[in-house]
Amino acid sequence: MQYRSVFRAGLFEGQSIVVTGGGSGIGRCTAHELAALGAKVALVGRKPEKLEKVREEIAAAGGAATTHPCDIRDEDQVLATVEAVLATHGRIDGLVNNAGGQFPSPLRDISLKGWEAVVRTNLTGGFLVARECYRRWMEANGGAIVNMSADMWGGMPGMAHSGAARAGMVNFTESAACEWAASGVRVNAVAPGWIASSGFETYPPEVQEWAKTLKRKIPLQRFGTESEAAAAIVFLLSEAASFITGTTLRIDGGVLNARPTWPLAPHQRSKVYNGFPLYAPPKFMVDE
Repeated sequence: MQYRSVFRAGLFEGQSIVVTGGGSGIGRCTAHELAALGAKVALVGRKPEKLEKVREEIAAAGGAATTHPCDIRDEDQVLATVEAVLATHGRIDGLVNNAGGQFPSPLRDISLKGWEAVVRTNLTGGFLVARECYRRWMEANGGAIVNMSADMWGGMPGMAHSGAARAGMVNFTESAACEWAASGVRVNAVAPGWIASSGFETYPPEVQEWAKTLKRKIPLQRFGTESEAAAAIVFLLSEAASFITGTTLRIDGGVLNARPTWPLAPHQRSKVYNGFPLYAPPKFMVDE
């Protein structure tokens, strides 16, 4: 089944785009949409079997992708992976810096090892991949980068290590947008809120139970889909965003605008967009 993108066919024809964290969730969905629009996608992630499964899915839908197992926290692996992508694809026109991860914990219980692991995954790894894509190709040829942040405004209690890293990614985005503009490189970020993505399935049952209640705190009164996040990323990579750089686009249903002084009325008026035929939201986020 074909991806039902809102963008024109062939939008990324002839382009090579790297997607980190491409084996699941938003990364997988974005890779499918980019491939459906003509891009040759380089799937990067830690688990080869997940990458291969997505590559097969994309091939079955008529797209093209290659797999590149890599732990983005390891500088040597990042260097080798970017070289491998260039050797295979010949170019890197875009980068979706999607890979990330975290675990729920109060600050007092986060060990140094745990803190550093999350920061290296959600901030340092993204920096390494972006830097090498820039050094090896984009500095001379231009390109577009979309980084992954999160709904961390006002803090992220219970996941402060991730909040700190995601806030850092916003600042990195703004800094790189200025420094790399003269090379014809645009750098933006997206900040998803509560997206019904496979990542939620990794959390313990008590966190899933708590997450069920969150849509009542969102003005649109629902969770987002992977396609809604992917579409924002695709837009920022596209020529339509040629005058946009250094921006972080929130994909959160307006949650940042909710205020204690304004009670949110329950409703089902928000239309849902899902262009990904293989999308399967976590069951607990559907049943609620």
